[in-house]
Amino acid sequence: MNEKIPNVRTRFAPSPTGFVHIGNFRTALFSHLWAKHNNGTSILRIEDTDQNRKVEGSIEYLLRVMKQMGIEFDEGYYLKNDGSMAERGQLGPYMQSKRLGLYTKYAAELIEKGSAYYCYCSEQRLDDLRKEQTALKKPPMYDRHCYNMSSEEKEKMAAEFKTAGKNPVVRFLIPEGQTTIHDLIYGDITYEHKTLDDQVILKSDGFPTYHLAVVVDDHFMEITHVIRGDEWIPSTPKHLLIYKALGWEPTQFAHLPLILNPDKSKLSKRQGDVAVEDYLDKGYLPEALVNFVAFLGWNPKTEKEIFSLQELIADFELTNVNRAGAVLDINKLEWVNSSYIRTKSAKELVDLLIPYWEKFGVEIKKFKQDYLEAVTELEKERLKKLSEIGERTGYYFKQPEYETSLLTWKKSTPEDAKVKLTELSELLSGLDESKFTKADLEIAIKEFIAQKNYDNGSVLWPLRAALTGQEKSPGPFEVCATLALGLGKQEIINRLGIAIQKLT
Repeated sequence: MNEKIPNVRTRFAPSPTGFVHIGNFRTALFSHLWAKHNNGTSILRIEDTDQNRKVEGSIEYLLRVMKQMGIEFDEGYYLKNDGSMAERGQLGPYMQSKRLGLYTKYAAELIEKGSAYYCYCSEQRLDDLRKEQTALKKPPMYDRHCYNMSSEEKEKMAAEFKTAGKNPVVRFLIPEGQTTIHDLIYGDITYEHKTLDDQVILKSDGFPTYHLAVVVDDHFMEITHVIRGDEWIPSTPKHLLIYKALGWEPTQFAHLPLILNPDKSKLSKRQGDVAVEDYLDKGYLPEALVNFVAFLGWNPKTEKEIFSLQELIADFELTNVNRAGAVLDINKLEWVNSSYIRTKSAKELVDLLIPYWEKFGVEIKKFKQDYLEAVTELEKERLKKLSEIGERTGYYFKQPEYETSLLTWKKSTPEDAKVKLTELSELLSGLDESKFTKADLEIAIKEFIAQKNYDNGSVLWPLRAALTGQEKSPGPFEVCATLALGLGKQEIINRLGIAIQKLT
């Protein structure tokens, strides 16, 4: 294992635009793991410079989801016990809209140094320029019209804007040459400056664009490692050039590969869930999701696949992040989730399962805790996600509905099934309620089968089908004993009676 790096500071910097995308959560997780692996600091910063996309309440929502997933930041925003939002840390504010003076100051410094310039172009001119370049099959880039204006033209445009009460935008001037990114995952990537656009860094409303804000904030918040998606690689040389123009030491960069659908296309809502909340609502456990997401691009170089958050922190190395896109495999997620479900006690699971039972229509207050735990204990080995519990266990709470054909064993006939169920009903009616345990029922029914010289399938299949109404379920002895615990012996006799009636 590599030596710890001192004073590591990472940040997760989402925009407050709604749900928590699984890709954004992976960025947050990897940033957090890297900081904590090195005994460093994990920071949450809110990038809200695009005010048009801001969704009210989304920051609080993000914090609740992150807390549920076990990720709590050392600096930045957090939720207090009363649910209100607060800020901690010495290098804030940790929201960009509260730092506008800082961006204006350094945009002015860049202009003064000749590394940036005012642009007065209208949206119409810029649109016409893009259309013209596209028609000529050229990459759309700003043509430096305002940079190349004479001093007199610039003064005239500045006066006109001032009279109209408008502000020009500020563009960063890309110098000649080339820039090499030393990426911790992808290695060295070199960009020729002629391929880079003179990007707007300060908008006319005084808000910075991402390119200026991210550099200023990362510098003043003393961020050492920027971990983000690889879609930001083309922007990184611009950020490095801004660092250089301001005379600042740049952060180190680690760009994460894309998360892909099973068909290797970019993960999108069209092909399935993309929000962490969607997965939680479907009954994937937070700790299972953390474990699963950690493996989207990271490989511990061992056979081990189940990791707690603390184990992930101990083993996480950026050198073990792959460059290839990571496929979001739901089957693998279900396997991981089922592994976590099996480790929980029935009592723990009951508390987690109650909302899903209620959603399925079970009046859960009618049933005792020991019955719910018994049902859970029987089913937990088969559960892939918590939301399956209603469909799998509905027969424990009400008479199941099923086709009559389900009652007939494959080698048998409806008439034979009716005979067997009638005899079973008589047998069970004669048993004392205290004998309705798994062990006692198994002894009694197997003795009955042996005495009658029946085969197991022709007796046990219709019994299980009559009780559950399902092709697949736990064994008939377990089901029978559990039903007796919660609903009583008479419920079992009633269900056999209904099955007999169906076969008549």
